[in-house]
Amino acid sequence: MPDPQSNADAVRARFGATAPLVAEHAQQQIELVRGQVRSFIAPNGDERVLDAGTGAGTLALALAPLVREVVGVDIVPELLERAREGAPDNVTFVEGDVTKLPFESGTFDLSCSRRTLHHIARPERAVAELARVTVPGGRVFVDDQIAPVDPLVALDLDRFERARDPSHTRTLPDTDLRSLFDANDLVLQRTHFQSHTRQLDYYLDLAGCQGDARERARKLSPGGPEAYVAESCWYLLLKRSSTGAGT
Repeated sequence: MPDPQSNADAVRARFGATAPLVAEHAQQQIELVRGQVRSFIAPNGDERVLDAGTGAGTLALALAPLVREVVGVDIVPELLERAREGAPDNVTFVEGDVTKLPFESGTFDLSCSRRTLHHIARPERAVAELARVTVPGGRVFVDDQIAPVDPLVALDLDRFERARDPSHTRTLPDTDLRSLFDANDLVLQRTHFQSHTRQLDYYLDLAGCQGDARERARKLSPGGPEAYVAESCWYLLLKRSSTGAGT
C-alpha cells in the first residue's frame, strides 16, 4: 500500500509542475461537464456543494451556475491559484487534504469527487470523508476511472498509469467502489459507464511525462503507441438519514 505522505508529495510535485497545462485542459472541459452534471445530478439550485480534489476547478466551476455555493478543496496550491482566476462569487477554493476534510459533519448537501480517487493512497478514507461531510439525506457524486474486471489486465493498466504519472496509485474496479459506498451508508441511485479514447502523446504531455519515462509509458500503453481507452463510471449516491431514507 502506498504511503499517504509520499503519495501526497507525489501529487503536489506532479500537478504543481504541470499546473498550466492542467488548468488549460480544465477550462476546455467546463461547459461539457456542466451539461453532463445538469442531466446526471439534476441539482435543485439551492445546494451547498463540495468538490473534493477539485484540481483546477473543472467540476466546481461547472456546477457554479447550477447551485447556491461550491467549495473546492485540493492539496496542490498551484492548481487552486489557477482555479481562482475568474471564479464566480459563489465558488471558494481551499487548500486541504480530501482524506481529512476541514469541515464539520453534515456541512454539504452534495459532496463530489471527480477523477481523484486513483491519485489517493487510501481512497477508503476519501469516500468516508465525503459521506461524513454530507448532510443525512444529501447526495454524493463520484466520477473515477475504473479497472478492468480481469485482475491481470488491471495490473497492466496500473503499471502503465504509474509510468505515465507517478502520482497514480490504483485504479479501483467497480465492485470495490460499490463496497466503499456500502461501507459508508451510501445508497446507489444511478450510474453511467463511459469509454474515453485518449491520444497518448497529449496525455503524456498533460502528466509531464518525458524522457525515459515517456518511452516506458509508451511501451506499456494498453492501446498501443498512439492512443488508449480509459473506462470510467459516474456514481450518484444518497446518504442514509437517521430516519431510514434510502432504505
